[in-house]
Amino acid sequence: MDLLDNLLLGFSTALLIENVLYCFLGVLLGTAVGVLPGIGPTATVAMLLPITFNFEPVTALIMLAGIYYGAQYGGSTTAILINLPGESSAAVTALDGHEMARQGRAGPALAAAAVGSFFAGTVATVVLAVAAPPLAGVALRFGPAEYFSLVLFGLIVSIALARGSALKALAMIALGVLLGTVGQDIYTGTPRYVFGQRELYGGIDFVSVAVGMFGIAEILRNLENERTRVSLPASVTGLWPTAEDRRRIVGPILRGTGLGAALGILPGGGHVLASFTSYAVEKRISRRQDEFGHGAIEGVAGPESANNAAAQTSFIPLLTLGLPAHPVMALMVGAFIVHGITPGPNVINDEPALFWGLIASMWIGNVLLVLLNLPLIGIWVRMLRIPYQVLFPMIILFAAVGTYSLNFNAYDVYAIAFFGLLGYVLIKCGCEPAPLLLGFVLGPLLEENLRRALIISRGDPSVFLTRPISAVLLLLAAAALVITVLPAIRERRDTVFTEEE
Repeated sequence: MDLLDNLLLGFSTALLIENVLYCFLGVLLGTAVGVLPGIGPTATVAMLLPITFNFEPVTALIMLAGIYYGAQYGGSTTAILINLPGESSAAVTALDGHEMARQGRAGPALAAAAVGSFFAGTVATVVLAVAAPPLAGVALRFGPAEYFSLVLFGLIVSIALARGSALKALAMIALGVLLGTVGQDIYTGTPRYVFGQRELYGGIDFVSVAVGMFGIAEILRNLENERTRVSLPASVTGLWPTAEDRRRIVGPILRGTGLGAALGILPGGGHVLASFTSYAVEKRISRRQDEFGHGAIEGVAGPESANNAAAQTSFIPLLTLGLPAHPVMALMVGAFIVHGITPGPNVINDEPALFWGLIASMWIGNVLLVLLNLPLIGIWVRMLRIPYQVLFPMIILFAAVGTYSLNFNAYDVYAIAFFGLLGYVLIKCGCEPAPLLLGFVLGPLLEENLRRALIISRGDPSVFLTRPISAVLLLLAAAALVITVLPAIRERRDTVFTEEE
């Protein structure tokens, strides 16, 4: 009965006119920006993050969640129509989705993606509602030593699931942790790495890092890619799948939902892993293996279901442990903190309306996605024809204005320019910015719990090994690091991410 009462509280919060309106607006904006080639959910959420900071916390988070899964759906739209996935997890969708579009079956491909996403989102929301409270209860028994080990484990696993070189991912996490230490010491107030700049005493602004590294840098990268700028979408006719299509997508949707719900909680790239695993499973068990890569509708329905289920369950570690599973969740952590809320196990007790309202809004957002996107496919297609030389300056302008409006400080605008250039250089060097953002968000948490644990134990580092949960987490972190550098695993990672690109 407690779960039912909590869900009623959630829906009573999420169904407030203001919250439904901003959920709809988030889904609409997320899809509108996410449908643009080369701009995935992370860049979309980063650039639209500033507009939510003047809202009530629950409204802001509902809107950001809507932006997130709206952008994810937009990314699958571009993957199907013009073979340009908006993010890595949509790369699998492009394999068969675009082939279907070339055969004049873009409508059924988009419908399969929409139906699979809706079903997976609904199931994953139920999983989130059921799994989050007991996990939050366990997390309340965590002390500083356990939290330090948990954060370290999350960072190590994110290295294992990061794209490309594990060494570069480790370097990006280290750089992110270093940037997170800029400002005044949390216990003594001593300035660190401020170089005499008054603006750095409060630390580097999270929004500046996010908008610069994921918004500006992504735009700079896309501007040099001629293919991104001139592709024209395929025509879209006949949205509803045939009876044969409907029969063929049932199994992939069910299997993709289960895989995505389980893998979505993994730190780093669980949603990417879910999509690729779903595609591999469908191809392996299918009696039409020769169709995969040439327009198999199972290759669209399965990965899209897995992707959306993983997107929803990635909120589980965020809401219960305060740990982001991937960069978008790191942005959500920033949104929590900006609104004066510390994400973690206390949220469910301290802010029950926010916690359950956010969960309920996910189902409402998925309904809005289906009702909104299929009828508006024609508009998204026309948006894809807007010249980039017109579109991208407008996006940069809105990002700069939104960032400036937070503190009315020109320094924040200079910061997004700096981090935009830094992100672009890192991308050109083959380094992914995503681990950097995870390190930047989790670094202060890592440092605070390390120092608290050592203060409580009077400087005895064995406290991390003598507490059972902490010792197990450290052991798992060490195992993940060893597995990452094994030749067979490293070769498999290279193969997966080469296929993805």
